[in-house]
Amino acid sequence: MTSLKERPETPSGKVAGDENFPVASRLVARPLRRHVHLFYVFARAADDIADNPELEADDKIARLNLFAEALVDPGGVAGAPSSALALARSLSETGVPTRHPLDLLDAFRQDARKLRYETWDDLLDYCNRSAAPVGRYLIDLHGEPASAYEASDSLCNALQVLNHLQDCKADRARLDRVYLPLAWFREAGIGVEALDGARSNASMRRVLDRCLAATEDLLERAAPLPYRIRGLRFSMECSVIVTIARKLRSELDRRDPLAARVVLSRTQYAGSFLRLIPYLLGRGLTSRH
Repeated sequence: MTSLKERPETPSGKVAGDENFPVASRLVARPLRRHVHLFYVFARAADDIADNPELEADDKIARLNLFAEALVDPGGVAGAPSSALALARSLSETGVPTRHPLDLLDAFRQDARKLRYETWDDLLDYCNRSAAPVGRYLIDLHGEPASAYEASDSLCNALQVLNHLQDCKADRARLDRVYLPLAWFREAGIGVEALDGARSNASMRRVLDRCLAATEDLLERAAPLPYRIRGLRFSMECSVIVTIARKLRSELDRRDPLAARVVLSRTQYAGSFLRLIPYLLGRGLTSRH
């Protein structure tokens, strides 16, 4: 493990292709793809630190603080992470405010110390800083109105919760971190130790199903997002991501994330792009350019 003085980043090896959503796909206008990629690289580097089981909490926070300092003062931080410096230049070039990546860092610092979430509202408070800023960054980068934030927040938060459900067993095993609401475990008559099982029992399934029901509510609120985006290419990207989220939610509804990590197949993922055809017909190709 590298020391903070040697290099602040601790890469996990995870890349954009490992995510549940397309990162800087061809639907994103070519001039913007580089900026989206830089934002992703920054977020991935910071998230890898927060999720590194070999680092102590104080070490994680010290490394993440370097990311924040580099965003605020790119020229004044010795040993600043390269991903943060690159994003700082990108933000300066595009005029997107620093608050979005700074909100992410706030959530990742919370990850360094907080291992449990008592209620669904507590979890959403975390998602509002760990996921929603990604959508808000993209909206600002594309010059879209802030009125799209609300539906975007719901979509990003839904994707985050779905990711928590995918990784609920691994998070507990690697980091003793449990995002699913503790109150729902108690109401089901079980403890978080239920996550250690080879498969979900009936009580654990009730907890998972409550999370999925609450996520469905988020997806309902997210549904208008593609229609609130003025740019056709970006609205298509949003439509694809909404479809991916719905497919993943359906898979988690019928499969057990304790038995095996639930992911979409390549066919299911590709099919989400084919769903653009009815979307475009519904939107009306001639109404937007």
